[in-house]
Amino acid sequence: MTRANYQQINGIALAYIGDAVWEVFVREHLLELGLTKPNKLHRTATHYVSAKAQAFLIKQMEVQDKLNETEWTFFKKGRNTKSHTSAKNTAVMTYRISTGFEALFGYLYTSEQDDRLKELAQWCIETVEADRA
Repeated sequence: MTRANYQQINGIALAYIGDAVWEVFVREHLLELGLTKPNKLHRTATHYVSAKAQAFLIKQMEVQDKLNETEWTFFKKGRNTKSHTSAKNTAVMTYRISTGFEALFGYLYTSEQDDRLKELAQWCIETVEADRA
């Protein structure tokens, strides 16, 4: 099965895809750690996928020069897209940055860059965990 053409998908749609992809990586990681009770799994996963955590990860990617020019382009595509929902638990800019984070993951998934996606997801998980310690 081929994936959708990432160049024809708008930023919000990429973010929807990326949000789901990122959450799968997080939940698989937590299951591997032995978190199998649904409520604990959900509460822990929520920390990784929160807008605040995603904005933190983008800042760390910038500091550590983790993204190439094309990846930054798709981050910006998501960040700059007008969303029809409003930020509920965070500042608007944090929400927009997290939308960019999700669009980045959506781009990597739809462009079938699976190795890069796994590499970046693992780095993100390790970075969130280091920040929590």
